[in-house]
Amino acid sequence: MLTLPLIAHSCVDATVAWRGGVPVSAGQFLREVATLAGELPAGRHVLNLCSNRYRFTVALAACIVSGRVSVLPPNHTVEMVRQMQCLAPDVFCITDQDACPIDLPVFRYPTSRPESVANPRIPQIDCDQVIARVFTSGSTGMPTPHDKRWGNLVRNVQAEGARLGITPAHALVGTVPPQHMYGLETTVLLPLQCGAALHDGSPFYPDDIGTALKQLPRPRVLATSPYHLRALLAAQADLPAADLVLSATAPLSTNLAAEAERRFGCPLLEIYGCTETGQLATRRTTAGVAWQAFPDVRLRFEDEAVWAEGGHIETPTLLSDVIEPIAEKPGHFLLHGRHADLVNIAGKRTSLAYLNYQLTAIPGVQDGVFVLPQDDTGEMESVRRLVALVVAPTLTPAALMQALRERIDPIFLPRPLLFVDALPRNATGKLPHQLAQALLASLQAKTSHGQPA
Repeated sequence: MLTLPLIAHSCVDATVAWRGGVPVSAGQFLREVATLAGELPAGRHVLNLCSNRYRFTVALAACIVSGRVSVLPPNHTVEMVRQMQCLAPDVFCITDQDACPIDLPVFRYPTSRPESVANPRIPQIDCDQVIARVFTSGSTGMPTPHDKRWGNLVRNVQAEGARLGITPAHALVGTVPPQHMYGLETTVLLPLQCGAALHDGSPFYPDDIGTALKQLPRPRVLATSPYHLRALLAAQADLPAADLVLSATAPLSTNLAAEAERRFGCPLLEIYGCTETGQLATRRTTAGVAWQAFPDVRLRFEDEAVWAEGGHIETPTLLSDVIEPIAEKPGHFLLHGRHADLVNIAGKRTSLAYLNYQLTAIPGVQDGVFVLPQDDTGEMESVRRLVALVVAPTLTPAALMQALRERIDPIFLPRPLLFVDALPRNATGKLPHQLAQALLASLQAKTSHGQPA
């Protein structure tokens, strides 16, 4: 049986996390993990709802060492909980909040800390052990589950750490939740497997992000998303220096990346991957559009299909994105968006991702998305009429349409262009397909009844 350690820290005094500005040693972490593992109720599947990133990590590790599977869905709707129970009837919820709205058996994260135990040992975990069941985000349809084995996850984040240059001296703070694949890999497993330290919070507001960064020693890393980064930079707050900024979950504009590098005084790298495979590639956005795959990851091209294989990927996996290889640079490629995002109008093709990129790059646009409406049967309309939902309080419809005409082919201009106060994005900044369609239907209903959208 091949095993890999739970954490890569070299001694029990090494810092695993920063909790409220106070360092937590590897020894303390291992004691809390062992204590919690012994207190968990019966049931092999666990919904980890701990909002504090350190407590989430302790609960995740306690599940790993006790042979349990952490179930990490994209949301906690009644229907999503029903799906989880169908897949795992024994699932229970662990939370660090007093109130839990989930209709599942609930285990409250303990508030007391274990007594000191001399020389706690680092558990060795079977590489074939399934430690998590993660779900796709539902941004293009219904969420689907994928089991993740310990060995593949470790190899993935070790490849990430090598590419990013993460060392035991680094500390990481994340604005994305640890329940998301990117948050799990980069803000939890990456520091654990590189001997680095994680921050216990999930700050969103600019002042909170600044405070969290200031609580960490340098070198320090901010892991975020384009949605969170755009809101942060728009606030014009004084930002503490960082040593690396990471972004994932959606394409990032070059202008936003350049502004982030200027404000933080460090490089910004984007991470490309998906729930099915984990992380696959990186790029420095300001250096060019090409992505570079991790060293052992290969992309195999068959007609219009692209398969990811090698490295940490357990079996060859068909990717949902439109990818173009760069022949003169092996391992490098261009990303053109998802197959499901492709739009063909009057023989001209583009992707929703490209249109969204151009829309949100317009000065004054705080957020926005192109949507292809559904007909009454739930299918996409046969007449391809794109709609755009936009958050741009300082722009007029005429000014925004003129800016779009300068950026995209007129045939893809939105009809109509609908202004909204906010988009119903989830905690990672993604806009699930069903929520976008529901918002569009609501706005169209108001318009048809003569109400302002």
